[in-house]
Amino acid sequence: MSPRAQQAVADATRVVGYTKYVELIEDLIKDKEVVSTGMMQEIDRCQKALDLAMEGHRVAVVSSGDPGIYGMAGLVLELATKCPAEDRPEVEVISGISAVGASAACLGAPLMHDFAVISLSDLLTPWEVIRRRVELAAEGDFVIALYNPKSVKRNWQIEEVKNIVLKHRPVMTPVGIVHHASRDGEAKVIANLGGFTDEHIDMFSMVIIGNSRTYVKEGYMITPRGYQV
Repeated sequence: MSPRAQQAVADATRVVGYTKYVELIEDLIKDKEVVSTGMMQEIDRCQKALDLAMEGHRVAVVSSGDPGIYGMAGLVLELATKCPAEDRPEVEVISGISAVGASAACLGAPLMHDFAVISLSDLLTPWEVIRRRVELAAEGDFVIALYNPKSVKRNWQIEEVKNIVLKHRPVMTPVGIVHHASRDGEAKVIANLGGFTDEHIDMFSMVIIGNSRTYVKEGYMITPRGYQV
């Protein structure tokens, strides 16, 4: 967490969040009133946060990583703009440390040139749309960072992504996998495009597929920016 995000939680009188994310900051919210809900209840959760704010409470809606990158910032703002202007609470989005940034730092410097960030979760986005985005990113030689790469039920999409990218990049293209980036239990593996799906990958993993110039040296995954060294 960034110091500013920690301060925002400390200043809040109410904390609202997905149950798992609330558990991650238990030590910061022991004296707070907390509203937590499970997956698929995002709209209710964010509306409750706005209702509490309109009652006069200072509310922190917590998201994993950065609230504006696959977090709750967008939904809170969408709902807030539907509130009557005279009752609408002030909303401040406080940046955190994204999983893609934390994972890149763990691996070395794989994002030093243009990159695309794509979530493989098809709960809210049709798979054909996701697949098309992967295809275009691979064709454009972007480094590709994958959020939500694999779950117990959704385990075939990562294989399809591998096959798509293999049409455009060599089999030995470096692929970094980071688990629990910037959290307890952080671990990394640097594999290659042909074999990375044999590694352990789950919903707490970030997968970063290098571009045609990405290489590995002395344990670092590096994508050159173009400087002559």
